Amino acid sequence: MPKGVVYLVGAGPGDQGLITVRGKELIERAEILIYDYLANVKLLDLAPAGAEKIYVGKMGGEHTKTQDEINEIIVEASKRGKTIVRLKGGDPYIFGRGGEEAQELVKAGAPFEVVPGVTAGSAASAYSGIPLTHRDHTTSVAFITGHEDPNKPESTIKWDKISTGIGTLVFYMGIKNLPNIVENLVANGRDPKTPVAVIRWGSRPQQQTVTGTLTDIVDIVRNAGIKAPAITVVGDVVSLKSELDWFETKPLFGKKVVVTRAREQASDFAAGLTDLGADVIEFPTIQTAPPESWESLDTAISKLRDYDWIVFTSVNGVHFFVKRLRETGHDIRSLYGVKVCAIGPKTAEAIENLGVRVDVLPNEYRAEAIITALGEKELSGKKVLIPRAKVAREVLPVEMKKMGAEVTIAETYVTVKPVTRRDEVRSLFKEGRIDVVTFTSSSTVTKFIEMWDSPEEALSLMNGVTVASIGPITSDTARKNGLEPTIEPAEYTTAALTKSIEDHFSG
Repeated sequence: MPKGVVYLVGAGPGDQGLITVRGKELIERAEILIYDYLANVKLLDLAPAGAEKIYVGKMGGEHTKTQDEINEIIVEASKRGKTIVRLKGGDPYIFGRGGEEAQELVKAGAPFEVVPGVTAGSAASAYSGIPLTHRDHTTSVAFITGHEDPNKPESTIKWDKISTGIGTLVFYMGIKNLPNIVENLVANGRDPKTPVAVIRWGSRPQQQTVTGTLTDIVDIVRNAGIKAPAITVVGDVVSLKSELDWFETKPLFGKKVVVTRAREQASDFAAGLTDLGADVIEFPTIQTAPPESWESLDTAISKLRDYDWIVFTSVNGVHFFVKRLRETGHDIRSLYGVKVCAIGPKTAEAIENLGVRVDVLPNEYRAEAIITALGEKELSGKKVLIPRAKVAREVLPVEMKKMGAEVTIAETYVTVKPVTRRDEVRSLFKEGRIDVVTFTSSSTVTKFIEMWDSPEEALSLMNGVTVASIGPITSDTARKNGLEPTIEPAEYTTAALTKSIEDHFSG
């Protein structure tokens, strides 16, 4: 990719999944990222670790930069010979002022490309169950700015033409001017009974939609407290919402769910909750890191074939073990002749992805079940290696030793306190906006308590919040720390936990 090119990239309406393939590719290669308020911040995680990120958001009249200042930042960045992504909410050329920024780049002689994005008008409507066109209702649609100054002497909008000449009208940024919009439409012939929808934060988990008619929509919006960013859809197609609503009817829609799992393992869990409509807040209370010393693991690796069994108690244990195996000049062939046991299906999947067959997978996914699954016959006189975290439950090695096994514990990784957005999450708790906190291990419970200034603060924040625990061991730890789990699946997996949360809120 040539250096020094400025890419005006449409970030889409809010759901990070709606970024285009081309847009994602460019963010992943960006050296400088200049982004807006309406661009989903999760897209920034796609950028390389060393990318420079510049926020130039404009929110409800509170502008960090004027448009002239933004233009100057983009032009100056283009002179640095780097790959620049200007990330804009929606589509750059639909009420995104991308045309103005492109003109400034032309004046500066800077090369640029435009990457269209999914515009909020079509996305928010679709996510609200409103098709903008429908053969039984209308064959025309118009996108219109709702951001005009009502006090200026003459509107640039041809109200006499659009009021009755276009079937569906989509107004962007028109919350403050909604009374003026309604007044102009009715005054120019639009039926006061025409259905209207106002959609805030379209396509995001916090989407909020209200409906009415031109007669009452202003009062409905005011009473519901709808604020920017929002779009307004006017037309008969709005009447289809109750029939075609697919997003706001999801079982966890509107529920804020805190995921405390380490970020490396949280993605599938978070995605499953998001698919059910939840607003997932990733708040990892633990983070994995290499141990202070590799001595115990290196020693074990050097004589792997002496062991009869290797027992993996987590996906993290698998990943760190294999990474160190390779770093010490070995590979998976070193496990030849060693039987492998995994604590649960995700751990087994991580092992089998390496081309290694798992010999034992217990019916219950906890340490006690491993002992039952292996049995005294398999353990007596056998050498067992357990690559695990520095701090872990001792029940497994203790019970194995009782059954005659020679057990070696190799410190493979440690859990540390991550850098988190604690103040932001604390505010959500205090405002009563958190519905569920999920715990997927005992360590996520204890580390969650430690995240706050005191155990008392932690319990105070959790007052009225549903506790979802992955299994009995985690639940016991929660109770010891003053938290009573409401949700606990019969199977100790994140998939089962997700289903249990769904069932809980579905009735």
